[in-house]
Amino acid sequence: MDFGFSISRSSTVNLDSVALENFTKLQALEPDALKCISCGSCTATCPAGKFSGMSLRKVIHNLQRGREKEAVEMLQGCMLCGKCSMVCPRAINTRHLIMSIHKIYGEEAR
Repeated sequence: MDFGFSISRSSTVNLDSVALENFTKLQALEPDALKCISCGSCTATCPAGKFSGMSLRKVIHNLQRGREKEAVEMLQGCMLCGKCSMVCPRAINTRHLIMSIHKIYGEEAR
């Protein structure tokens, strides 16, 4: 029976099979990666977010779930303007965090 739509593939992530060596490296280099409480303040103030889909919150979630390629692609929209740093309630240095993510994941995710 055709209902006019199709069922999309599951986006379930088996966290037991995800290799998190790179995220462990990121934590050692940048402890702020674990301070994020996913409040969304950075995403709300990001001037590039509404045009490029940039969301630091989603980037961190993707990295924690082993979706490195999606995270690095999303970071390509970041202009490093620093507005997200100014509104972060946890005082995360987002510029340094983003540069650290590029340093660790940049070449490997491509």
